[in-house]
Amino acid sequence: MRRLEKANPQREPTIALINIVFLMLVFFMVAGTLSQPLDPVLKLVETADLEGKAPPNALVVYPDGRLTYEGAEQSDVAAFVNGLSEEDRAVVRLLPDRELPANTLVSLTRDLRAAGVERVMLATERALQ
Repeated sequence: MRRLEKANPQREPTIALINIVFLMLVFFMVAGTLSQPLDPVLKLVETADLEGKAPPNALVVYPDGRLTYEGAEQSDVAAFVNGLSEEDRAVVRLLPDRELPANTLVSLTRDLRAAGVERVMLATERALQ
């Protein structure tokens, strides 16, 4: 008669699972201590009550494509850039309306660069808050 062989029970890979859990624990301990918490005595400045005014040196673009700079209407991009000093041509802040079509915004930034502006920065709602 044939002998029945006992099946060797397979060991579960618990050591590998323990190693993974340990590495995750170490990772989260290190990642959690990279930034120090703020001192509870420190009170940060609140800007929620400030008026959402355009920065004084931003070119405001309305949904219909009108341009204003420091409250004065601008006829076109070339006239606006020609009225800037060399220092102000380095960076122009653009404050587009939410409803402004994207293709209009892209062509406006392209026109600003072609007129001699080195860098165009877009100001967003979060930056004003």
